[in-house]
Amino acid sequence: MTGIRILSTGSQQARQVVTNDDMARVVETNDEWIRTRTGIRQRRFAGEEESTTTLAVGAAREAVRALEEGGRSRQEIGAVLVATFTPSDLVPNTACLVQEALGLPEKLLALDINAACSGFLAGLRLSQGLLEQQPEKLVLIVGAEVISRVTDFTDRGTCVLFGDAAGAAVVGADPSRPFWWSTGARGGGQALSCAGIPVGGGPVGKIAMNGKDVFRFAVEAIPAGIREVLAKSGAELSEMDWFICHQANARILSHAAKAMGIPLEKFYMNLDRYGNTSAASIPVALDEMNREGLLQEGMKLMLAGFGGGLTWGAAQIIW
Repeated sequence: MTGIRILSTGSQQARQVVTNDDMARVVETNDEWIRTRTGIRQRRFAGEEESTTTLAVGAAREAVRALEEGGRSRQEIGAVLVATFTPSDLVPNTACLVQEALGLPEKLLALDINAACSGFLAGLRLSQGLLEQQPEKLVLIVGAEVISRVTDFTDRGTCVLFGDAAGAAVVGADPSRPFWWSTGARGGGQALSCAGIPVGGGPVGKIAMNGKDVFRFAVEAIPAGIREVLAKSGAELSEMDWFICHQANARILSHAAKAMGIPLEKFYMNLDRYGNTSAASIPVALDEMNREGLLQEGMKLMLAGFGGGLTWGAAQIIW
């Protein structure tokens, strides 16, 4: 099994900061209600000049710049994978637009992935498979979303949750860093859905979610995915230096930590500032931690995500 290493990271947040008090002017809610139920204090919304593509390009550019500062070349990139369920365009896909904007080689795979909030983890799994075939190449993985444009601002249970952002990572093959993973899917949109282009035309749909069902699913999926990965790797929970999970809800992460007997301090959280950014949340967290010096070489990291589909995934990596 080919090991992988994250060589560089990058991120970009939408410019407009939207506080809970701002949301209270749009829908019947208040700061205390949002904070106590989700842990979110603010989020970012894209302005008119911003899009999933511009955020993806911004995050990817930061990751590629860091890659080149480390002595590698963008010409080594053999694939661009963009995880998103809110692309700016159906065709060309966002990965092609990132390739063009960054002047990446034309002879590469450019692919968008829609696994909702699990998308970045799906990208990591796909990158491993690609690097098994071409270990001399690198893979650029981007998670990017502009969820504010598919948000129902009349639904106070969902509209306060989401934000717009992008995160990116460049991954290379590394035999000394084994990669262990687990993924799953449970079809159906009863718990969480966002309709696409409707039959007969008309506007794209809005996010619809049953919060209780999603909560029950998440607190089951996170521990199960993590335990499956540990069973494959032979590692113990106590060996993990950080748990970097999809940033959906502080209560979900707290419940998962308690269920597994893990100190909550080992769970990195930034959802108080950004809200739920779907496929962007894990790579944004990785980039923040990288920039803040929280990730040291050799650390064992457990990544876990869950989202619409329903989908879930977990991965153990060595930094």
